[in-house]
Amino acid sequence: MEAQKVVLKVLTMIDEKTKKKAIEAAADIYGVDSIAADVKEQKLTVIGEMDAVALVKKLKKVGKVDIVSVGPAKEEKKEEKKEEKKEEKAEEKPEEKQEDKK
Repeated sequence: MEAQKVVLKVLTMIDEKTKKKAIEAAADIYGVDSIAADVKEQKLTVIGEMDAVALVKKLKKVGKVDIVSVGPAKEEKKEEKKEEKKEEKAEEKPEEKQEDKK
C-alpha cells in the first residue's frame, strides 16, 4: 500500500480538548505517519499507509466526521524535485558565463 493523504472535517473539533482527542484517535491507527489539525477550519489531515475506513471509524467515536479528500501523498516528492532542478540550474549558469568570456 502506498502512502496516502486523507483530509477529514471533524465537526466536533472546536477547542484544544477536542483537537487532542481527535489527534489521539488518529494516532491509534496503524500506519499513520503524520497528523495535522486545524481547529479554525475543523480539518484533520492524516498522512501514512493506513486504512482510511478504519481511520474514519475510529474518529466517529470522537464526533461527526466528513471525508474531504483521499489521495496520494506525493507533495513532498515534488518539492524535492524542484530543489534538485534549482541546484542543477545554478551549477549550469557559472559554466555558461565562463564560455562567454572566451
